[in-house]
Amino acid sequence: MTYIAKPKFQHPGLPRNDLGYTHRDYEGKVSTLCAGCGHDSITASIIEACFELSIEPHRVAKISGIGCSSKTPDYFLGNSHGFNSVHGRMPSVLTGANLANRDLIYLGVSGDGDSASIGFGQFAHSIRRAVNMTYIVENNGVYGLTRASSRPPPTAARNPRRASPTPTTPSTSSRSRCSSAPPFVARSFSATSRSWCR
Repeated sequence: MTYIAKPKFQHPGLPRNDLGYTHRDYEGKVSTLCAGCGHDSITASIIEACFELSIEPHRVAKISGIGCSSKTPDYFLGNSHGFNSVHGRMPSVLTGANLANRDLIYLGVSGDGDSASIGFGQFAHSIRRAVNMTYIVENNGVYGLTRASSRPPPTAARNPRRASPTPTTPSTSSRSRCSSAPPFVARSFSATSRSWCR
């Protein structure tokens, strides 16, 4: 419920990082995502990583697309820069922002529909260009708003709303990233949040 604001006060004994910030300084708004969704675990891991790395929130630019995953930047680093772009076009917007101001730390947050479907070309070209960014693909396996559509990337499993299996070869976005030779690729599961901070 977004009308409920987080309290401004905090316990004076909260741990602080090298910059004197607490975890609360890295938080954003109250999440409106479904209870149990892995996106909130990813958000918590981003908060933890930024706290541990002593990153100043105002030095971060968060760029996202459209979908559940693209709502998550609102829930972390509330004092940072942010922009919610058009569906599938987050990599181009992030690239342009990076060219305009190279002093910021760029964090792109996207989903399976945003990166592996309509934005797949943008996704591949941003990797090929070696844009200085962290690109997080939050693949929840749900292409929720397009009823009876196969989700991108397709899997060998049947879509419960269709009689026939998906006719395409199963793929993963991390496999696609590796074929583009990026400097670093990692894959994790949202339930194992400690692995995100490593």
